[in-house]
Amino acid sequence: MNSDKNTTLVTTKDLVVQHNEQPMPPVAENSFLGLIGNSLAMQRVFDKVRMYALSDASVLITGETGAGKEGIAAALHRLSKRTDGPFITMNCSAITDTLFESELFGHEKGSFTGALKAHKGRFERADKGTLFLDELGDLPPLSQAKLLRALETSQIERVGAESPIKVNVRVVAATNHNLEKESHENLFRADLFYRLNALQINVPPLRARPEDIEPLIQHFIKLLNKKYDRAVVCLTKEAVQLLKQYQWPGNVRELRNLMERLFAENMTEIIGLRALKEWYEERIGAAGYVVANNYKETVITPDKSAIRLGMVIEDKKLDQEDLKNAFAAAEGNITKASRILNVHKTTFYRAMKEFGLSRENLGNL
Repeated sequence: MNSDKNTTLVTTKDLVVQHNEQPMPPVAENSFLGLIGNSLAMQRVFDKVRMYALSDASVLITGETGAGKEGIAAALHRLSKRTDGPFITMNCSAITDTLFESELFGHEKGSFTGALKAHKGRFERADKGTLFLDELGDLPPLSQAKLLRALETSQIERVGAESPIKVNVRVVAATNHNLEKESHENLFRADLFYRLNALQINVPPLRARPEDIEPLIQHFIKLLNKKYDRAVVCLTKEAVQLLKQYQWPGNVRELRNLMERLFAENMTEIIGLRALKEWYEERIGAAGYVVANNYKETVITPDKSAIRLGMVIEDKKLDQEDLKNAFAAAEGNITKASRILNVHKTTFYRAMKEFGLSRENLGNL
């Protein structure tokens, strides 16, 4: 529950009341390079960004999905001495194992089927700038080793090339995994973790800083008014109170998406509780299909119903036959094979390690 003890809980019957609602008065916005954060927790994050921008060491940004990690990385770049250089991003979870090397380091023409021309990788394109690696925890072990070598030598080698290329890049990485814990469990390379964790910034979840909800709503109203040529003034006090009772598992991104939805569904200048009725019912209904799973943390919906969220604690036991069949069905792509088995990639790799299997002999089982 995010509201304070003196605030009345917004109930289901309140959602049909609109004529008695009061507009939410404007609040001060503490903006930092486009990032909004009035809370002490976010002010501490901004202070770290200012300090770490003066350094050229690697930075690891931790926090839940949607908390704003990429925005923090961009702010680091803008305040750094590399601000005139490129800011290049790469989502590690969106790149398949086989394409990782080509995407990160580039390739020469004719180096493999389909390589019709030479291609600069992300490292090369980020020269004299910043390379932001998002979802770092999803990198498979082989890719982790190749990334570590590039970081240690400041050199990359394009696929099919005969000589290395020197690069001058600051690497900022982000993850929603506990990489220190995973490194102790041999699920992530410890040497890569310590190499990237020279400096660390943790972005707190939105539910831990409810005082940021109002300024964020106000900020999104301004952005969406400009985007859609609208003149929305505010949400009502009652609507904002309902949103403060929710704990935002999708964090700032989820709040932004809800504001987009409210703009699409309402043509009024002031948006009240009635506009949130369908969203409210969806959130309550969500409890019915996720509460049975085994999750680490519990989040509260607007009416205090428990919904379990966060990363699933996987206890699924895989045998060699499971690995073989999924690997074959995914045509050797471990990311897809993991999805087939409904487990995380690290679980798949851990099972391979338990059985002493490599990619090569897995395909020959």
